[in-house]
Amino acid sequence: MALTAGIVGLPNVGKSTLFNAITQAGAESANYPFCTIDPNVGVVEVPDDRLNKLTELVQPKKTVPTTFEFTDIAGIVKGASKGEGLGNKFLSHIREVDAICQVVRCFEDENITHVSGKVNPIDDIEVINLELILADLESVEKRIGRVEKLAKQKDKDAVVEFDALQKLKEAFEADKPARTVEFTEEEQKYVKALHLLTIKPVLYVANVSEDDVADPSGNPYVQMVKEFAAKEDAEVIVICAKIEEEISELEGEEKEMFLSELGIAESGLDQLIRAAYSLLGLATYFTAGVQEVRAWTFRTGMKAPQCAGVIHSDFEKGFIRAETVSYEDLLAAGNMVAAKEAGKVRLEGKEYVVKDGDVMHFRFNV
Repeated sequence: MALTAGIVGLPNVGKSTLFNAITQAGAESANYPFCTIDPNVGVVEVPDDRLNKLTELVQPKKTVPTTFEFTDIAGIVKGASKGEGLGNKFLSHIREVDAICQVVRCFEDENITHVSGKVNPIDDIEVINLELILADLESVEKRIGRVEKLAKQKDKDAVVEFDALQKLKEAFEADKPARTVEFTEEEQKYVKALHLLTIKPVLYVANVSEDDVADPSGNPYVQMVKEFAAKEDAEVIVICAKIEEEISELEGEEKEMFLSELGIAESGLDQLIRAAYSLLGLATYFTAGVQEVRAWTFRTGMKAPQCAGVIHSDFEKGFIRAETVSYEDLLAAGNMVAAKEAGKVRLEGKEYVVKDGDVMHFRFNV
């Protein structure tokens, strides 16, 4: 599952600090715009307590979590769609990611320059959204010029595409992203071919101060972001990037003690990773044996042979059956033998749609 979420935002909102925390990759972080010029890519483990419980149950020789990819993208400024700042690079890097995590500054700090001179998270969000909309509008207008003539000649395909393009143009001129527009099934294939920036799913990351991380409810900037996101049915994750960078250097009990002292149950990063994973329609199944307990990523809706192919293409080609038990049933039974005796282990065929948390053993023959 080579899917990635891009971390975007205006300069100096905490993007690179957050990226450092996520990956411990040391992307340069400094108090001036454009310190991250080329996108940095980092792979993170997806936190999943089910994997830990399966490890306790099976006692394997090793445990392997599934992973997820984040890309840190250069800061954007007003006019990016016209090439201002690093606009062209920013837009090309956005095209290469599958989802957008937009980091928004929700803290005051006179020592950290804000690119527009004041902290206003909604203005920040709208600057980025508008630049993406303007870039998409340019793409749509070019395409309309090519399709309109054929549509007037009643070419069936051109009429469908032209209608979709008109819907997009109207939305963009009203400052609305493509993801808010409803399309027919026929129109969707033409929209997909445009590779629009504003069709990508988005979640917002409210970056707060250390004082607000335990209880951000009193932060007016966070409430502004939540109200804005609600209009798009988007999720908001509240983090303190500075603290997350400190947490990322800790492990085990030391990490738990630090979180406890801060008054938070889990790190913002763990919440962000899971939210981005879910935003892309990703889920997890497990394989569990004495040699290895492992988590595997699949797209929601995939059938058993496709999920087998995530492990190896031969598993998909020679797929026969999938011995399957839900994580909850296996945990309740205590072990695989007991789960079988209780009738909780099923043999699933090629049409079985795999569910998040399934524990699977694939039978295949090549």
